[in-house]
Amino acid sequence: MVSLKDKFRGCIAGSWVGSAMGAAVEGWSPQMIKQEHGYLDKLLPYKHYTEYTDWLRPPGTTEDGIERQRLIATAIIEKQDRIAAHDLVKIWLRDVKPSNATFKQEAFDQSLLQLAAAGVPPVDLGQLWPYPNVISMARVSHPLGLINAGDPSAAADDSFEVGKVYAKQTAFALRWAALYNAAIAEACKPAATVNSVIATARQFISYHAEAGSLYARYDTIQQDVDHALELASRHTDPMAMRDEFYQRYHGGDYFNYSMSQANEIVAKGLAIFAITRGDARLAITTAVNFGRDTDCLAAIAGGLAGALTGASAIPAQWIDQVNEATKQDPYTNSRRTMEQTADGLLAAFMNRRAKMAEYLRLMGEGL
Repeated sequence: MVSLKDKFRGCIAGSWVGSAMGAAVEGWSPQMIKQEHGYLDKLLPYKHYTEYTDWLRPPGTTEDGIERQRLIATAIIEKQDRIAAHDLVKIWLRDVKPSNATFKQEAFDQSLLQLAAAGVPPVDLGQLWPYPNVISMARVSHPLGLINAGDPSAAADDSFEVGKVYAKQTAFALRWAALYNAAIAEACKPAATVNSVIATARQFISYHAEAGSLYARYDTIQQDVDHALELASRHTDPMAMRDEFYQRYHGGDYFNYSMSQANEIVAKGLAIFAITRGDARLAITTAVNFGRDTDCLAAIAGGLAGALTGASAIPAQWIDQVNEATKQDPYTNSRRTMEQTADGLLAAFMNRRAKMAEYLRLMGEGL
C-alpha cells in the first residue's frame, strides 16, 4: 500500500518533472519530437520567453505553471488549512517580484499581479481574463486536491473558489479543474484504484449542474471525457491513441492558447492516466511525446498518476535533477524542493484533520 506521504510527494514530483521535461518540446508536433529526440525520456535545457531573455534553463527547470502551483502550495502551507482566493493573492503580493516574473511567468500573470496590487478584489481578478477555457487553473492546482485528500467534493469546491483569481466563475476552465482535483483527492485514498479515480472524475463532470444556467451545459465536457476514455479502453499503445487524438484536437495558432485548452489537456491527461494504469513514469513520458502543450499535459498526467502510485514510481535521478535546478533557479518564487513542498502540504492536511477531529469531539459531547 502506498503511504499518504508518498502520494503527496508523487503528485508534486509528477507535476514538476512532467512540466520540466515537457517544457523543452512545448508546442512541437510529435513528428518534430521524434525527429529531434527519438522518444524523449530525459530532462533537457530549454528557452522560454526568448523575446525577453536569452536565459538557457538548465535541465530540470520548471516553468510558469509550477510557479503558480508553488504560490498555491505556499498559501496552504502557511495557513495550514484550505485556502480561499484572498489567501492566494496575499502570497502573490508578498512573494512575486515583478522583475522575476518576466523570466518565469506569462504576461497575464504579471497583469493579474498589477491589478491585485492596485486593489482589485481577488475574487474579481478572473473576470478580467478573456480566455474561459485555458488550462491555467487545472494544471497548477494540485495542492487543492492534496489538502482535500479523500474529499473530492471539497477539492472541487476549492477549485471554484481559488480559481476565481484565474477565470470567471462560469468558465469551463474551472469545471475541468474541479473534476481534475476531485480525481486527485480520490487518488489519495488508501484503497484508491485507477478505476475509482476515473469514476470520480466522471462523477464531477456535472458538478453544480443543479445550480441552473450558469453550470447546466456540461454535455461538452461529457463528450470530451467519453471520447478520451474510449480511446484509452480501445488501445494498448499510447502512441496509437495519440494519433487518434489528433483527429479531434489539431488547432494551431489561429487564436491565443489554442493548444492549451482545458478540455483537450485534461481529457488527454485522463486517457494517459488510464492507459498507463497510473504508472507515473510512463504517464510523464507518454505525455511529453504527445506533442502540442506537452508541459501542461505531462503535469496533468504525471501529477494524477503520482498521487495514486507515489514518488517511488518516478526515477530518483529525475527528482534529484529537478530539485537541483530549483535550488539554482534565480527567478523562482520558492526554492523549496519537491519533498519540502509535499511534506509541507501533508503537514497542513494533518493539521486540518486534527481540527476536524477536535470539532467532532466537541460537538459530539452532550448528544
